[in-house]
Amino acid sequence: MTKRILIVLTSHAKLGDTGRRTGFYVSEAAHPWEVFTRAGFEVEFASVAGGAPPQDGADPDDPLQRRFLELPELAATPRAAEADPARYDAILFAGGHGTMWDFPDNPRLAALTRAIYQDGGVVSAVCHGPAALVGVTLPDGTPLVAGRRVAAFTDKEEAAVGLTDVVPFLLASRLRELGAEHVPAPDFQAQVVRDGRLVTGQNPASAAGVAEAVVEVLRHG
Repeated sequence: MTKRILIVLTSHAKLGDTGRRTGFYVSEAAHPWEVFTRAGFEVEFASVAGGAPPQDGADPDDPLQRRFLELPELAATPRAAEADPARYDAILFAGGHGTMWDFPDNPRLAALTRAIYQDGGVVSAVCHGPAALVGVTLPDGTPLVAGRRVAAFTDKEEAAVGLTDVVPFLLASRLRELGAEHVPAPDFQAQVVRDGRLVTGQNPASAAGVAEAVVEVLRHG
């Protein structure tokens, strides 16, 4: 049967108190979507609040992103809390700074993630998308990331974009506090880390690589 993957997007549009807008980082959803569909997998979308999720960082000169943003399903995504985990072989949390507000410690996102993982599915995330893993626990209460190798937007990268004091917390530091082994690459270089059925990437440059690793897990285990 065709594998089905759920890409989850943030619904948070306000970048702290800066007066700037944020949302999901377009390339971090568009490039995985292209990798998954090229592999013959079915892709569905959901967002935290449903509807049309806010966008950030779109490159109008990237034809792939233009095609992605024309997808009609992006105009009316269902709420992620309503997703049936039994439908999906994998879940991918796209990044963007908005995720730092509505992904972490979200009990319904956590329940969806845990169910997919416990049923043998792949959990993946890129850049700030691993914020969704904060608060996800296994049935025995252990954090999903405890003792696992992960990648995520680094504290140094957050400082480089000037948002250390804007985001609610530093993602890489929080993952380490939960017991993860954060494995960074140099700033803004591609970095994909696979630990079993957990696949994470550091930044936008890692988005396609994360999707390719998910495809590999789904095809070959």
